Amino acid sequence: MATEAFQKIYTKINSITKATCSLKATGVGYDELATVNGKLAQVVKIMGDEVTLQVFEGTGGIPTDAEVVFMGKAPSLKVSDQLAGRFFNAYGDPIDGGPAVEGVEVEIGGPSVNPVRRKQPSELIATGIAGIDLNNTLVTGQKIPFFADPDQPYNQVMANVAMRAQTDKIILGGMGMTNDDYLYFKNLFSNAGALDRIISFMNTTEDPAVERLLIPDMALTAAEYFAVEKNQKVLVLLTDMTMYADALSIVSNRMDQIPSKDSMPGSLYSDLAKIYEKAVQFPAGGSITIIAVTTLSGGDITHAVPDNTGYITEGQLFLRRDSDIGKVIVDPFRSLSRLKQLVAGKKTRKDHPQVMNAAVRLYADAANAKTKLENGFDLTDYDKRTLAFAKEYSDKLLAIDVNLNTEEMLNVTWGLFAKHFKAEEVNIRKEFIETYWGKV
Repeated sequence: MATEAFQKIYTKINSITKATCSLKATGVGYDELATVNGKLAQVVKIMGDEVTLQVFEGTGGIPTDAEVVFMGKAPSLKVSDQLAGRFFNAYGDPIDGGPAVEGVEVEIGGPSVNPVRRKQPSELIATGIAGIDLNNTLVTGQKIPFFADPDQPYNQVMANVAMRAQTDKIILGGMGMTNDDYLYFKNLFSNAGALDRIISFMNTTEDPAVERLLIPDMALTAAEYFAVEKNQKVLVLLTDMTMYADALSIVSNRMDQIPSKDSMPGSLYSDLAKIYEKAVQFPAGGSITIIAVTTLSGGDITHAVPDNTGYITEGQLFLRRDSDIGKVIVDPFRSLSRLKQLVAGKKTRKDHPQVMNAAVRLYADAANAKTKLENGFDLTDYDKRTLAFAKEYSDKLLAIDVNLNTEEMLNVTWGLFAKHFKAEEVNIRKEFIETYWGKV
């Protein structure tokens, strides 16, 4: 490594633990990056002239006379319009073969926005996925996770959102991705001609796990540039936050910290909140919306990662495979967007809230009918119609491969109402029945 003038080099380490090493050094800053025997490290403690470095890959094989090179800066990202359309690693270096980005260097991981500078979110973010836009409408400045089992196609859903979402910039932060996933995203974005508005920060399974900890901060630093400096609507997609939490756990174990629930560090809540609280709607029009995947272990919603996530975020989106249609759907019973009432019927068509509620109620009636069927009870004519409705509703609206705008979603739902029910059975206001029943 070529050393530059500002880099300080030391060759005497006083003590080494599983994850850290300590030495005497001066003029060093907190969070500053360094290399120890060629391994990346970061300053985590300074007591007088005693400096403790956390070595990301662990300290195995590091001798006491190893070369310690301080880089003179904390992790940072060069921000400018040149970020658009590019793929970077956890350190903000290009991995797409393109040139280095020119721009202003900004330290990552800064504080979240002062509440005084925040505005009540009120703009719709349309994803083209009816299970989201129709039943769980998203709002700019919202933070919401996808809860999904590891075998579900959550990265495909994320890619669909990236391709369809009506926003100015999409920033993808990939943590612990397989090479196949990385290439899937790269090829999809390139072939769709959508690269000009997508920025990707990638950590694959071949990269050190602890580098995942830098990905959300890199993604959000880029997001803040476009939201604050350019007043743009930015959607940040983070996948997979369980991989991020696992990396936190690895580091805290190496630091000999006492684990909390599910072997996660005691700081898990604040570590997750620090990321999610970057979601914001600015008065000037720029916004950062965060959608993050949290994979569940055996569907366990009580695990520390989804449990803490649920306290911080504004709802959740649940993916599940619907055995009746053989497709993955956004589950209307377990999904919830706590901010949807801010835009449904206000930024969308007036009949939206009524149609949404009626459809979910009829879907619930179908679930009851299915229970009756499984328990050997006879079905009424109404039960049979709700089951037929539910199957079509799942296939034409809830399935993740459906791509419609909100107007089309509402029209399709009205069509299903008229096909399977009488007007009085759907329990929707008379003015909407007169306008839409049998006419769309």
